[in-house]
Amino acid sequence: MKARVFVTLKPGVLDPQGKAIHHALGALGFAGVNDVRAGKLIELDLADGTSDSDVEAMCKTLLANTVIENFKIERAG
Repeated sequence: MKARVFVTLKPGVLDPQGKAIHHALGALGFAGVNDVRAGKLIELDLADGTSDSDVEAMCKTLLANTVIENFKIERAG
């Protein structure tokens, strides 16, 4: 079974990577981008029977810094 964990910075947390991407898009001539927030995608290949609470514990313990980041878990088949 696979799970995807999307990790993003909480609103109000400075995002230097997002700012750099935003600046680069403008420099390349792409108009109309008001803001960019960068995050990360973590794909997990899980053993059958791995519970949602186990995946949430993984996120809180290692995969996301819950002080400054939010995470969302999606299960795929």
